[in-house]
Amino acid sequence: MVAGEASGDLLGYHLIQELKSLHPDVEIFGIAGPKMMSLGAKSLFPIERLSVRGYLEVLRHLWGLLKLRKQLYKQILEAKPDVFIGIDAPDFNFWLERKLKAKGIATIHYVSPSIWAWRKNRIHKIKRSVSHMLALFPFEPPLYQQVGVPVTYIGHPLADALPMEPNAGQTREKLKLKKDSVVIAMLPGSRQSEVNFHAALVLETAIVFDRLMRENGKKVQFLVPLVTRETRDIFQNAWHQLLTQQPETNIDLQIMFGHAHDAMTAADAVLVASGTATLEAALLKKPMVITYKMSNMSWQLLKRMRLQPYVGLPNILAGEFIVPELLQNEATPESIAQTLYNLLADKAGLTILQEKYRSIHTQLKQNSAQKAAAVVKQFLRA
Repeated sequence: MVAGEASGDLLGYHLIQELKSLHPDVEIFGIAGPKMMSLGAKSLFPIERLSVRGYLEVLRHLWGLLKLRKQLYKQILEAKPDVFIGIDAPDFNFWLERKLKAKGIATIHYVSPSIWAWRKNRIHKIKRSVSHMLALFPFEPPLYQQVGVPVTYIGHPLADALPMEPNAGQTREKLKLKKDSVVIAMLPGSRQSEVNFHAALVLETAIVFDRLMRENGKKVQFLVPLVTRETRDIFQNAWHQLLTQQPETNIDLQIMFGHAHDAMTAADAVLVASGTATLEAALLKKPMVITYKMSNMSWQLLKRMRLQPYVGLPNILAGEFIVPELLQNEATPESIAQTLYNLLADKAGLTILQEKYRSIHTQLKQNSAQKAAAVVKQFLRA
């Protein structure tokens, strides 16, 4: 198994749990994060080596990534596994899958890339690379069936794991939050490159939003969960730098190590970088503002290849803008803070949003790990 970031590590974790219930002696190796490793997966290289996003950022690390991939390919061939499972990370994994499939090793790709959103011609490359595709979203299988790629819709493991009706009050007590405060969860991303781009934006947004709420006699607590020590260090450095520049700043901000689900469950609203966390926020039934920033050149390239008007998973699944997206140049502290404020003030809109979230949750709740493991089992010799 090869996972490329925190969300892939979570998917791998659930799959390994189910595989071990079917085959207790199953051996798993490749590139794994802390969750997969906690279940015995052996990681040949650190998962952080793959956690790079944006064209320019990838180019800067390209030589090292290509070298790592070749080394990994040789080690996989020597081990002769029953099956290779690439978990997301398509640009990295499809090359491996194509080479391994040509050598007679079955390849499963877990998480369809966003061919419905951009670069749709990739489906022909995918056909050459994978023995079976595991699709998380219901609109994906028909795309693969049209070109003859074996595919199974398994739903999303987060929909299985997260409750249909989260208990915000209980979680606030657990986190010892003030009862009279508005709580905002702020998730700047799981990758170091994302946190580098978003840290200052998130912090400055917190200052503006805090001022808006104070003007209306309300106190705010901000929760910032970060998944790795490296991303936490990046954010803390940005926080210290801002305090140095604006020593009068006085906001209630708590940096958390992990516990993203707790932070979002406790929150009245969420500011989140586009990615899997937007789906988590939707499944936890939270109003949100989706944001994203990258280098201008990467943005211009990506913008030209987009096939849909939205980038956030809640909007894609709903087929409409149910939550606001403020991306790149539109992502300013003032615009994000005002949008968050408007969201919380629109009580009727929040009720409608809750119903749309429940519909998405019901659609994605499919016992996904069980279905994924059933597919993998078909390729195991033992």
